[in-house]
Amino acid sequence: MSSSTLNDVESRTLTEGKEDLEAGLPDRHVSKEAISDQDITQVPRHPSLADQEQDGDSDESVIIVNWEGTDDPKNPRNWSFRKKWGAIAIVSAFTFISPIASSMVAPASAQIASEMGIRSSVVTAMTISVFILAYAIGPLFLGPLSEIYGRSRVLQIANMWFFAWNLGCGFAQNTAELIVFRFFAGLGGSAPLSIGGGVIGDLFHPQQRGQAIAIYTLAPLVGPTVAPVAGAWIAERSTWRWVFWATTIADACVQAMGLLFLKETYGPVLLERKAATIRASLSAEKRTHTRVRTVFESDDRNGRAILQRALTRPFAMFAREPILDLISIYTAFLYGLLYLFITTLPEIFQQTYHQPIGLAGLHYIALGLGLFTGAQIGARVLDRSYKYFTAKNGGVARPEYRLPQMMPATLILPAGLLLAGWTAQNHVFWFAPDVGIYLVGLSIILMNLSLQSYIIDTFTLFAASALAASTFLRSLAGFGFPLFAPAMFHSLGYGKGDTVLAAVAFALAPVPFFFWKFGERIRGMSKTAHKA
Repeated sequence: MSSSTLNDVESRTLTEGKEDLEAGLPDRHVSKEAISDQDITQVPRHPSLADQEQDGDSDESVIIVNWEGTDDPKNPRNWSFRKKWGAIAIVSAFTFISPIASSMVAPASAQIASEMGIRSSVVTAMTISVFILAYAIGPLFLGPLSEIYGRSRVLQIANMWFFAWNLGCGFAQNTAELIVFRFFAGLGGSAPLSIGGGVIGDLFHPQQRGQAIAIYTLAPLVGPTVAPVAGAWIAERSTWRWVFWATTIADACVQAMGLLFLKETYGPVLLERKAATIRASLSAEKRTHTRVRTVFESDDRNGRAILQRALTRPFAMFAREPILDLISIYTAFLYGLLYLFITTLPEIFQQTYHQPIGLAGLHYIALGLGLFTGAQIGARVLDRSYKYFTAKNGGVARPEYRLPQMMPATLILPAGLLLAGWTAQNHVFWFAPDVGIYLVGLSIILMNLSLQSYIIDTFTLFAASALAASTFLRSLAGFGFPLFAPAMFHSLGYGKGDTVLAAVAFALAPVPFFFWKFGERIRGMSKTAHKA
């Protein structure tokens, strides 16, 4: 949607205001003529449902469906506190269970390699990371589809797909089957990674999103770090197959909650349902010369055009949105680091410190604690700093006000990498590398919170598509980093290997300062970014 079209919609006195239009709208052009106040009269039979205009070229009238004022209880932005956070809790549960499945099998990789005769460390790593490769592809389709058919419907269908293929992983008889099943499970499991951000945009105003984003962002980061702890003990006391079956049972519980309690949050889909009710009423009254559409639809709207536009939007955003490219590169590095640690931790503590698989798996707690601590700090700082700088700027908010907490974290990350790598290299007491791992987790979540919030605030109308585009790149990193990590560490050792990663982290440290200074200018060149 172009900025001029958006301004036409925002200027309309019958809308609920600018922020309510930012609840994740699809790219459906609304002509200025179609919504001009001068052409709209109230519909006598449906005074609270819609507005009506006369078609200038025919006797046909058009009813334009909108929210019933700024306090319409059916608008997800006006839901009760309990209903909003219930939706966030369920979406976060979906976002938690899929990443658990991505890494829970990591401690059992040696068992899988032994049973299936895998001799290549790259192939062994691929049985884990191919799940993340699917994360790169799924959101490109599932995110935009949620902007057409609704968040809840797409999220739950995708999760059922994940459920079926993850269950099948436990019955895989050879390496090829396991890799293929893992890939298809990852496709379905990727849905919450892009759709969840859209749900937050649907439910909360910008100044209220910090805590919700903290919870939503924590789930896909903590999930992969706590899962190997359980996976290690399951694999040690049973078989690697029960690692998959256990996550399938947990997913069934989450799916049941979703079916029972998760309601649709996407405004355009809710208004389309409202429009369908009006159409049925008009049909019963034999009013065949009256057309009904939502405020977000155009006269030439058709399903094929909408689907084509929505499915190609993430790719188009990569091509024409430099600010999204820059953010995605940084998040890709962070996500790659996370999965590098997830896949290498068992080897560090089993081979260097000679710990059994169950005990070695406990060191994931250090990474999880870092992520949890960072999320607690971020949840409190994110909204406070946003409100502080907004007030200081005369009440005018900017997405850049999400970045202050990221700035110190850019220095904590390389420090944690150096500490973890060199203490493990020199066989220092195991607590020392755990401190470094803790700092890595702390810095990753602080930076990820800022970057995810920045994407949502910048691309409010198309948050799901922007997150899908970003997820594509970061998931490629999550897939690729574990593949080269074993060769790098075997060649350089943990000390020099982590020094290389720390050098890259230092090189990326100026990024938030660059956004702070030039972000507004870059957003000004965007066709889809919100011009704050």
